[in-house]
Amino acid sequence: MTMEETLNQYREDFELFPDDNSKLEYIFDLGKKHTGLPPEEKNDATYVQGCSSDAWLVGECKDGKLVLRGEGTSEMAKGMMTLLLDIFSNRTPDEILSFDPARLQDLGIVELLSPVRQQSMEAFLKKVYGYAEKCRKEG
Repeated sequence: MTMEETLNQYREDFELFPDDNSKLEYIFDLGKKHTGLPPEEKNDATYVQGCSSDAWLVGECKDGKLVLRGEGTSEMAKGMMTLLLDIFSNRTPDEILSFDPARLQDLGIVELLSPVRQQSMEAFLKKVYGYAEKCRKEG
């Protein structure tokens, strides 16, 4: 699936929920499939600065694509990390860099996030786009 198709799939999923609490529960459920990082990958270089709870993001260029792995410590961070990794990981740098992050508003969940959580998402995206730039230069 393309980034657009993945985004649309999540948007359709979120539209099925009758209220904000149900949408938040879905995010928490996503976090249950969240996998962690080995301790050696949790360091200053991978730490997501500006995230409201501790989170790390690792980006590696493989076969012309950016492969992302991450870990969040709170239930919300785990769920959002799972969702965002699904959208952004295993994509070409050009696909990531041409994606308008404002499109995430289409999901109908950004407004459910507290201002602090919205800043966390922006910090995550900044790191993703930084990895994509690096990957583009290496490619």
